[in-house]
Amino acid sequence: MAQKFLVRQGGKTLQAEAADVSAGVADAGRIPALGSDGRLSPTMMPPGIGAETQLITATENLAAGSFVNIYSDGGDLAVRLADNSNGRPADGYIQTAVLMAQDALVYPLDGVNANLSGLTPGAEYWLGAAGAVTDTPLDENDVANANKISQYIGKAKSATELITTDDSYVVL
Repeated sequence: MAQKFLVRQGGKTLQAEAADVSAGVADAGRIPALGSDGRLSPTMMPPGIGAETQLITATENLAAGSFVNIYSDGGDLAVRLADNSNGRPADGYIQTAVLMAQDALVYPLDGVNANLSGLTPGAEYWLGAAGAVTDTPLDENDVANANKISQYIGKAKSATELITTDDSYVVL
């Protein structure tokens, strides 16, 4: 929880809370607060400093560490789980869980997704189902994999961290 401070609005003294995430221009002039990790949110950093994250509305519940697909939802940019079985390549990942209709802070591939579990350090991983990764690439000769996405995601740094890469994908 961010620290609170006093502000004057409409002739009254009110308590306000510092922002720990920025929505961009709409938050100009707000006082920043450190997040639960003790750091400033990447959304508050100037271009070129830190990961180039994006705030995008989620159209389904997303678990921390999920790989996500960015798409057009009726002309609006939206984010959902990436999935190798249904034509949704991974465009990035999220670090914290997000509920449907909330803004998700999406990190681009080519970073370190540090919210995973059960990884084998040094092992390679590919996009799996429902925002997850798998250590087994799809067999391009298996007819059961027709129209599935084969996308290399990266290499495990530890049991919980995956160094991601922004390789293109192939529809089998």
